[in-house]
Amino acid sequence: MTSVPTPIPSRTQFVLDAIKHRILTGQLTPGQALVETELAAQFGVSKTPVREALKTLAGTGLVVMSQYKGVTVRMVDADMAREVYDVRLLLEPEALRRAVRRGSSLEAARDALARSDRATDTAERSLANREFHRSLYMPCGNPLLGRMLDEVRDQAALVSAVAWAADPSWEREASEHREILRLALDGDADGAAAALHAHIASFVERAFPEADEER
Repeated sequence: MTSVPTPIPSRTQFVLDAIKHRILTGQLTPGQALVETELAAQFGVSKTPVREALKTLAGTGLVVMSQYKGVTVRMVDADMAREVYDVRLLLEPEALRRAVRRGSSLEAARDALARSDRATDTAERSLANREFHRSLYMPCGNPLLGRMLDEVRDQAALVSAVAWAADPSWEREASEHREILRLALDGDADGAAAALHAHIASFVERAFPEADEER
């Protein structure tokens, strides 16, 4: 049987993934300018795939396009953090509650937690952290709910990257992750959802206390 070759990602997708990775791991910082010609030279492509990638990133809220300032990495402030985390608080615990009640497999969450524990740098931990949370909400049984949470996933990761750069809190969050997963694996849907809600709320309150004051 002839194997089907794996499609090669387009230049635009390659550039998009690379820029997003740099933003979410803190290599590109909020407010930093993203110059098409410089990025094209770095990635060995023309300006066209860079321009298309930046448009896509603007649509997801990771970069901002301005007629006067050009393209920059989105700034993170209390207002932005509050908006993103409000959505997570409204939707993510309910998605986990439904996943647990459905008896969905949470092996992917267990694997992501193990990867986070083994991580040797911020980039690895950040990616594992994102996968842990996604693995909790995607088996909820409602694809639209999963897609809605995916919509804010990158912005939440940007908030986290900024917060971790100022005050690393990996150990506390890893401990909270383990408790959330323990409750979920025990079949305690309400307990797992409550623990996840507290985890999300406490993070933004610690990182951006002014966001809580403005509620």
